[in-house]
Amino acid sequence: MDWLSNLLDPTWWLTILGAFATIGVLAIIFAETGLLIGFFLPGDSLLVAAGIFSSAAAAKGIGIEPLSFPVLLIGTPLCAIAGAQLGHLIGVKVGGRLFDKPDSRLFKKEYVEKAEHFFEKFGPARAVVIARFVPIVRTFLNPVAGVLEMPARRFFVWNVVGGVLWVESMLLIGHFLGSQVDPKQIDKYILPGVFLIVAISLIPIIVEVVKTRRAGKQAPAPSGKHHRVP
Repeated sequence: MDWLSNLLDPTWWLTILGAFATIGVLAIIFAETGLLIGFFLPGDSLLVAAGIFSSAAAAKGIGIEPLSFPVLLIGTPLCAIAGAQLGHLIGVKVGGRLFDKPDSRLFKKEYVEKAEHFFEKFGPARAVVIARFVPIVRTFLNPVAGVLEMPARRFFVWNVVGGVLWVESMLLIGHFLGSQVDPKQIDKYILPGVFLIVAISLIPIIVEVVKTRRAGKQAPAPSGKHHRVP
């Protein structure tokens, strides 16, 4: 299982990427939000780690070159937005056929049903924004929005809002932590700190899931039909 733990470890990615770490972060964020097979890639944790190691002192603590913070601030939101737009386009063009295949390895009909409920629970705009802070969901929600025919212009507006809020908040938190932690002890605190931040960001979603499950026990089962998002 070492390979799996490495894939989820943001410091492993940054170390492997070396001098290309800044560009690598941009590529991973694009893939994690836009390519369906990218759902397993680190998102929140990688952004926080990238912010931490944009500090020269923090980067020196684990023996890597500091990442370019200005490039991260500008490039990562653009990649996150572009990735989500690609996901939405995939949903519009081929999402229906993917979801309608019961034996699909990536998609199942239940994803559409859950996404429909997600949209109904928060409304399309809030759903697109909130999904940014939920691992895996932020990958699959974009094509689901396309399948549900969420208008491209409306999706783009809220995609930009959610992408900027998500990326910049994670980077700024990481950059602040990188400037506060003793470089000699950075490796000791990096992973616990990153996962704590990710866990805190998931609390509101966990609360909503619990409420949804309780409400679902009292509500009739969804029809399974695709509905257009207004």
